[in-house]
Amino acid sequence: MKYGFLLITSILIIAATSCNNNSKTATEVITSDDTAKPTTVTNKLPTTTCYAYIKLKDTVYLKLEKLLGVVTGNLSYKFYEKDSNKGELDGKLNGDTLIADYKFMSEGILSTRQVIFLIKDSTATEGYAAMEEKNGKMVFKNSYAVDFTKGIVLRKTTCKAE
Repeated sequence: MKYGFLLITSILIIAATSCNNNSKTATEVITSDDTAKPTTVTNKLPTTTCYAYIKLKDTVYLKLEKLLGVVTGNLSYKFYEKDSNKGELDGKLNGDTLIADYKFMSEGILSTRQVIFLIKDSTATEGYAAMEEKNGKMVFKNSYAVDFTKGIVLRKTTCKAE
């Protein structure tokens, strides 16, 4: 019974130690019983990139966190004398095109709509196309018919502290 108690206590201590590891680097060395050589495994961390559009009293801010083609982040629109909205993105990066669901609050109402951005060099250009409502959210009727020529062009910027 003493050994069972010691085993459970040891497991809890190891679990607590591993949960409290907030290191920015995620590298660990694994040694297998059947080989003498250790193997190094590096976990990838998300890359964060921010973009902004500022013209007179209008501002659009986009913060993206990318990891293996999956993108999350924040997007906010503040247009002078119009309702602003701010929310979260969740989408995928296909080549240089980000298609995401944008969940945002505007006038006290939670809404969801698809957004699409063309990510090139140091810019993120928002695309526009005809939309329709499906299952409570606005989606593109045809994501291949998106027009990026008249979209807002956001420029890469330093990320704001939140």
